[in-house]
Amino acid sequence: MTGEVPPILPFAPVERIIRKAGAERVSYDAGIELARVLEDYGIEVSREAITLAKHAKRTTVKEEDIRLALARIKR
Repeated sequence: MTGEVPPILPFAPVERIIRKAGAERVSYDAGIELARVLEDYGIEVSREAITLAKHAKRTTVKEEDIRLALARIKR
């Protein structure tokens, strides 16, 4: 992890996600790695949502943009 930028998402909520999925214990490194994955995916969805909002001539990203962006990325 030396020289890497820490993720925006804090460890504790990410740890809770992993535990909710069924893990009994979660290493710090696993939580940080999932945080990075979630952030990367969130940025990808957000960029697509921004494109959709701009196409609709809006500067505000709405829930519908996020949902449609997610559906488009999943294809």
